[in-house]
Amino acid sequence: MRLYTATSEKRRLCAFFCVAMAIVVVLSGRLLWLQILTGQALQVRAAEQWYRDLPLMAERGTIYDRNGLVLASSSLTYSVYLRPVAVKEKEKTAETLAQILGLSYERVLQKATSSTVSEWLIKMQVDKATALKLVDANLDGVYLSQTYERSYPIGSVGAQVLGIVSVDNHGQEGLESYYDEVLRGIDGRIATQSDLRGIKIQDGVEYYVPAVAGQDLKLNLDAGIQNIVQNVISRAHVEHQAKSVAAIVYDISTGGVVASASAPFYDLNEQPRDDVATLLTQIKNSPIINVLEPGSTFKIITLAAALEEGVVSLDDRFACSGSRTIAGERIKCWKTKGHGTQTLAEGVNNSCNCVFMDLALRLGVERYYSYLNKFGIGQKSGVDFHGEPSGLLLNQQRVREVDLARIGFGQAIAVSPIQFIATVSALVGDGMLRTPRFVQQIGQQDLGSNIKQRVVSAETGKILSQLLYGVVNQGSGKKAAVAGYQIGGKTGTAQKYADGHIAAGKYVSSFLGYMSVSGVPRYACYLYVDEPSTGVYYGSIVAAPYVGEIFKAIATYQKFPFDSNFDNGTATVQIAVPAVTNMTVEAAVALLEKTGFFVEVAGDGDHVTGSFPVEDTVIKKGEPVVLFT
Repeated sequence: MRLYTATSEKRRLCAFFCVAMAIVVVLSGRLLWLQILTGQALQVRAAEQWYRDLPLMAERGTIYDRNGLVLASSSLTYSVYLRPVAVKEKEKTAETLAQILGLSYERVLQKATSSTVSEWLIKMQVDKATALKLVDANLDGVYLSQTYERSYPIGSVGAQVLGIVSVDNHGQEGLESYYDEVLRGIDGRIATQSDLRGIKIQDGVEYYVPAVAGQDLKLNLDAGIQNIVQNVISRAHVEHQAKSVAAIVYDISTGGVVASASAPFYDLNEQPRDDVATLLTQIKNSPIINVLEPGSTFKIITLAAALEEGVVSLDDRFACSGSRTIAGERIKCWKTKGHGTQTLAEGVNNSCNCVFMDLALRLGVERYYSYLNKFGIGQKSGVDFHGEPSGLLLNQQRVREVDLARIGFGQAIAVSPIQFIATVSALVGDGMLRTPRFVQQIGQQDLGSNIKQRVVSAETGKILSQLLYGVVNQGSGKKAAVAGYQIGGKTGTAQKYADGHIAAGKYVSSFLGYMSVSGVPRYACYLYVDEPSTGVYYGSIVAAPYVGEIFKAIATYQKFPFDSNFDNGTATVQIAVPAVTNMTVEAAVALLEKTGFFVEVAGDGDHVTGSFPVEDTVIKKGEPVVLFT
């Protein structure tokens, strides 16, 4: 028999008290957690049981070009919702909805009689007239909610820049995606007090939270110039049977992207969403998201660095025998017979590879790379657009002399077109490198300065410009000339690579040019033709003429003053191409140059097998003629 003492009784009471206190503390903590820390969330969950929401889509911001022209806007539409438990006459409701909305009666009836889903979205983006028919029908359990549909007043103009928007108001590509948070706004809602079945309580409380519209964007893009560019590259795409043709126009003084497109493209109001392959191909804004080997257009970079560093002057002379041997490796000039002795200006006009190999070697790896880094080569430009690459640049520590020589004339390197045109624009402009921008204003707020740093002196820019004007006046860029306007630039022809090897017969032909008005560089244009397949691939013939067309149309559109001091090699003297087939290359070149043509040679043969344009074709004096060997 166990005896209980006063001491043991006291211990039992103490233990009971401790347990009771622990229970009180736990319950109090739980109550505190429920009421304070999660109270708001529980209130929301409770409200969800007693209220039914209808979303109110925010109106998406309007996108304007630099002149205030609407490029993308939103029009009011409606979404139709169906709550099965609130539908009294299910067959009649299904029949009316199907008739008004053009839907399947069986599918609508299936939703109207559903017991597993409390609310169905029947159709989105219903127009006002159709919505009014539903209102007049006065159907129980059918509700309307505001939505918006994106529309594009000028169709395909700027399609790849603007991008696309999903039906639920989210930007998916282009500026619509990059600035989605700014454009989209904040959705609102209508909350209606309902019973547990979701049926509206008569005289119940209704809450209205208005949507907040998105902000507008004003672009640097000019719809008129964008249209000019798209028309020109569409024709180039057809005429050269190319894989694609792309061009970008850049405002040299502001860093604004004035136009950007790649052919083929599509109409924003007729998006090929049912053909994903076509959509993905044609939606790409190639000048922003691609990289390419620049070819001879990159010689602008080498020339600017050499001038700024003082390793070359206008008085220097260069010898070209058709190649340079560097570290035991022979690197050819594009003119395998050589250009002979020439001045710096003549070497630039002739686009002589040997001249630019010499300039790169004079600079050396360390100095040359310091300029490449300063110019932003191999780096992202920071443009306000998703998907910009940084380009491809060999690691400085691994660059040999032979690599340096090749980079000097545009091989063994790849650039982003947007970054490249931004750099060249700085070099021929005021010497200040800028971050390219599509957007100049969000709402009423300007984005401010986009200047990064000075990259060359004003004196270097002036000399460089004069040399590049010479390329159009007397050199390989003659077909980009526009009578009455000062045009400078550089041609480029690059072979494409596949699986680490040169892809036979595949080229990228390009021209990077700029137009000066009253002596001030105004617009730059970079145009490239990917895989022309008509037998001619030199940038001087395939790309340069289209840049000239773009500048000529811009001059007319902007009403730039005509200056008779600038014929830019566009004199009206026309002569026939002489017959040179079967002649030796040396004799054919001598004859054509004496006649007044700029000559380019394709191939390493000793005799001419044909020419472009063909013999007896009448063209302007001074224009390029290609000899095939």
